[in-house]
Amino acid sequence: MRHGKIGIALGAMATALLVVTPASAAAPAPAAQASTSCPTVYWGSLAKTSSLSTHSTVQDLRTGRHLCFDRLVIDLAGPAASYSARYVSELTGIGSGLPVATTGGANLEILVQAPTAPGFNPGAKVKNLGYTTFRQLVWLGSFEGQTKVGISTRARLPMRVFTLAGPGDGSRLVIDVAHHW
Repeated sequence: MRHGKIGIALGAMATALLVVTPASAAAPAPAAQASTSCPTVYWGSLAKTSSLSTHSTVQDLRTGRHLCFDRLVIDLAGPAASYSARYVSELTGIGSGLPVATTGGANLEILVQAPTAPGFNPGAKVKNLGYTTFRQLVWLGSFEGQTKVGISTRARLPMRVFTLAGPGDGSRLVIDVAHHW
């Protein structure tokens, strides 16, 4: 008799599961939706670097918000240049070494082996963004053929860095920082 009761109990549980499963499949939880539509699992938060010997100049800095990440684009006049992107304890000016105060929980430092183009003016030294991940864009300067930019983020989150050719003879250095792990 005990086996019969277990069989009935399992049968009732299986029926209940069959009823619940389609309902949960029709309306997945937001976390499940984010994980399937935001493939950031291989990004990581360790330093990203590239060593290229080119003669480029920094033309512009742009930021944007996307569904799964916030993005910084550094426009270059010429082919992709060497770069380093890494989380640091504090952001410092490139020529002075003086710390720059930020409001986020983590700081991402981007160093590009390219000076700024003549007449380039990044605007304010610290630009408040208030994005999902990016808190501030920090201009750290250009000195001796290198340009340094910082991003204050809400936390140390996964990132990816890559370059794109174009438009024209130019290129772009792209830094994406995920909204979640």
